[in-house]
Parts: sequence; structure tokens; C-alpha cells
Amino acid sequence: MSTRRRYLVAMRYDLGFIGAGNMAEAIARGAIRQGVVEAARMVAADPSDERLNVFRSFGVEAAVDNAGLVNAADTVMLAVKPQTLPSLADALAGIEIERHVVVSIMAGASCAKIEAAIGKPARVVRVMPNTPLMVGRGMAGVAMGPSARPGDDELAMRLFGACGEAVRVDESDLDAVTAVSGSGPAYVFYLAEAMQAAADELGLSDNARRLVNQTVLGSAELLTQSQDTPAELRRKVTSPGGTTAAAINHLDEHRVKDTIVAALRAARGRSVELGA
Repeated sequence: MSTRRRYLVAMRYDLGFIGAGNMAEAIARGAIRQGVVEAARMVAADPSDERLNVFRSFGVEAAVDNAGLVNAADTVMLAVKPQTLPSLADALAGIEIERHVVVSIMAGASCAKIEAAIGKPARVVRVMPNTPLMVGRGMAGVAMGPSARPGDDELAMRLFGACGEAVRVDESDLDAVTAVSGSGPAYVFYLAEAMQAAADELGLSDNARRLVNQTVLGSAELLTQSQDTPAELRRKVTSPGGTTAAAINHLDEHRVKDTIVAALRAARGRSVELGA
């Protein structure tokens, strides 16, 4: 056997990753850090030896191929792009409903589509995470598929809770979760991008990034720790006739809040289209 890939030893694993990208790495590291699954109880498969070597570096075994991983792992996490799902059919045919739970983080791939790729009913748990899980601050919606059994989502809740927070939702709500929290970091980055551009224009180029980043971070912490609603926190910062009021009035005049709500509706609509 080629020395480029280690063989998969004949043992059972608690969790196997089909796809060893950055999101899978963050989930694995979070699981180890929080004691959810030991590194020695996880295995990963990926066409990239470079990515597999990253997993090996923190104690996760590498599978020879996807079929071998399915044979070895009791919970199989699909951490690949949704367009690759059809190519996994042969490997996923080894899924057994009495043994396996399939956890998917593929955006837009419904539980029904995953079961169709497997070729038979399967205990699928679908998750919509977001990228801050890579720094332990993620948010994930976890939904049970039609063939899933009570408790099948427990490991997913613990895994994604170890990388931030996780909530149980119906699969029909995942398009909305995608729009709000799945895509949500991009909206925050978009605001930060605009604030930094304004800071540069106002002559603060040397400190623009630091001023904006710490403002966003501090505001998020205050929002998380305060009992006040976002609207109440905003009002506390906005003195009548003051500088903040001038900015908020300008935003309201241009119906920015309505535009943001419409943007999230568009994101949800696109998620529905992709799922169909």
C-alpha cells in the first residue's frame, strides 16, 4: 500500500468525517477540546493527503477511502460540498439503518436527497452551522430527518455545542436558519467593511481596522450578556440630537432596516431554490 495514505486499522470509530476541510477540522478540534469524542475515536477521509495530514497531526486516523470510513464509523458526517453528493453514492450504500447515523453539514442538501443518494431509508441529521465555529463561536441549527430516531441528534448537538451553540429546529426551518445565522457572518463582515471604508475616508486609516474590529467584538459581547433587546441597546447609545442619532436617522431615511429584512428573505428564498 502506498505510504501516502495510512491504512485504516480494523476497529470501530464513533465519528467519521467524509471531507476533511476547515469546517470538519474545527468540529473535530472542538470535540476533542470539550471531551465530546476522543481523537482516537475519530477517522477522516479526503482526497487531499495534505488535509488528512492535518487531522493526523492531532490524533485522528485517516481512512483509505469513503467506503472504508462508512464501514468503520458509527456516525458518518458529510462535510463536503453538496454537488459532490451523487459521487458518494457507492460509499454511502454501506450505510445501515440499524447501525449508522448520518450527520450532514451540506448546505441545501435535504434529508430526502441524502436518503436518495444512500438508496434506502437512513437516520439522517441535518445541520446548518456557520463559519465562527472555527473560532469556537459558531451557531448551528440541528434538524432530524424523517427516518431519524429519538436521540439521533444528541451527538450533533454536543459536537456543535462544543464549537459554540446549537439549537434543535424542524428541517422546514433550516432555510430560515441558513438566511439568519448560516449567512449571518457575511452581513456582519459587510457592515464592518463599510465602517472601515468610512474610517479610512475620515482619516483614520492607521487605526481603522482596530477601531472597527473591537467595536464589533465589544458590541457582540454586550448584546450577548445584556438582558436588553437590540433595539433597547441601540436606544441607550442614541442620545436625541446627538451624533449617533444623526447616523440612525440617515439609515432610517434610506430604509436600511427594511432592506436588511428583504435581504434575509432573499437568502431564505435562494436556500429553498437550492434545496429543490
